[in-house]
Amino acid sequence: QVQLVESGGGLVQAGGSLRLSCAASGGTFSNYGMGWFRQAPGKEREFVAAINWSGGSTIYLDSVKGRFTISRDNAKNTVYLQMNSLKPDDTAVYYCAADLRRRAVAVRGRYEYDYWGQGTQVTVSS
Repeated sequence: QVQLVESGGGLVQAGGSLRLSCAASGGTFSNYGMGWFRQAPGKEREFVAAINWSGGSTIYLDSVKGRFTISRDNAKNTVYLQMNSLKPDDTAVYYCAADLRRRAVAVRGRYEYDYWGQGTQVTVSS
C-alpha cells in the first residue's frame, strides 16, 4: 500500500510561483513513476506532468510547458512540481499519483495510476 501526501498549495497572484511536494510512503519509491494531475471545479481531472523512476524522462501538458517543472528526490521519497508564471487558469486542486506498473516510462493517462494523494488547493488570483 502506497500513501501519498501533497503539500505546498496556496493562494498566489498571477505571475507568481509555488512549489508543490508529494511525500510517498509504503513500497519502494524508486520503483515507480509519478504524476501530477489537477481538477478545477466542474471540470475533469487532467494530466499536468509525469516523471519516470530516475527523473530522466518527463512529460507535460502543453499549456504548462516552460512554466512547470516536475522533479523527484528518491532519497527523500518525494516528487515536486515547481510552478512558475502562474495564471488564473492554473487554479485547481492538484493531485499526485503513483504508477506502480511502469518504472522506465512516464505516462499521462489518469487510469494508468494506482495510488492518489488527497490533493492540495492552488488558487491564482488575477
